Amino acid sequence: MTRRTVLDIGQCDPDHDSISRMLDEHFDVEIVRARLPADAIDHLRSQRFDLVFVNRKLDADYSDGIDVIRNIKADPDLKRIPVMLLTNLPEHQELAVAAGAEPGFGKAELGDPEVVERLSPWLGNPS
Repeated sequence: MTRRTVLDIGQCDPDHDSISRMLDEHFDVEIVRARLPADAIDHLRSQRFDLVFVNRKLDADYSDGIDVIRNIKADPDLKRIPVMLLTNLPEHQELAVAAGAEPGFGKAELGDPEVVERLSPWLGNPS
């Protein structure tokens, strides 16, 4: 199996650790972290990613995750990269999908088998 790469944007340390544990438990992934929108764009321009997670509100500067998604999807070089918003709020999930994101999930759902299944198209078969 080919190792996949995930960019995790804007999570606080505990959430990033929880997401990383869940991904490591189910997939063969490398997880790269970006704290700020500019860092995320730099990573996206310099490395190939199979999937991008964006926090609803970035922990480092409280940037809006929907705006981050809009910026990624507006860039002709980046728009094909699949992006998911991580939030428990359905109305924000709807906004993210309208901005071009894949249906995401909430951090409260991290242990759910449905989330693992939702990630499989981009991260491969769960182990």
